Amino acid sequence: MLLSELQYAALLSYASHGDSASVQHSRDIMLTLKRDGFFQGASNRQILASEWVAQTIQRNRSALPFASFLSPDTILVPTPKSSLGKEVAQVLSRVRPLRKAALSAPENRPLPKEHYDSMEVQKLLPEPSSIVLVDDIVTRGSTLLGAASRLAEAFPKTKIFAFAAMRAITSEEEFDQEYSPVIGKILLRSQGDTPRRP
Repeated sequence: MLLSELQYAALLSYASHGDSASVQHSRDIMLTLKRDGFFQGASNRQILASEWVAQTIQRNRSALPFASFLSPDTILVPTPKSSLGKEVAQVLSRVRPLRKAALSAPENRPLPKEHYDSMEVQKLLPEPSSIVLVDDIVTRGSTLLGAASRLAEAFPKTKIFAFAAMRAITSEEEFDQEYSPVIGKILLRSQGDTPRRP
């Protein structure tokens, strides 16, 4: 059974459309993040993008709008990738491959129900008080909503949230800067797709 909505947070943003230098820079950051490439850290030291995200959250935790997601007893669960292969999480794994959303036209991207049907909970833990699903990029939120729905079925008393290091912004006019922590919702519409706000 799919959830009707999921609360999510993101630390960074990028614009998926537009030609300005700032938009192109945001896309470069997105690609570096997806590859877990290197960012420039403190003291001009190169650090992995994932490490930079973790350090930035730790350093700014109390000021972030999603600080309440990160209580000491929260369990972080990576979101499975679209294909089969090496298991990426001990709790949630992909058991049937899906077409990759990033390589699909918007109208052909997998819907939340397809993600839900392609995943299984692999290892039941004692019921945690909260779970945060973690992903690198959130576009529409179908993967996160499908994964959260599968976890909610296995852990009905657990609060489930989602976190993406970066969110896509479609319009160049709505894009301000890469560092833009937000909290919002991924909603399930009657036709099965997911608008994300913001």
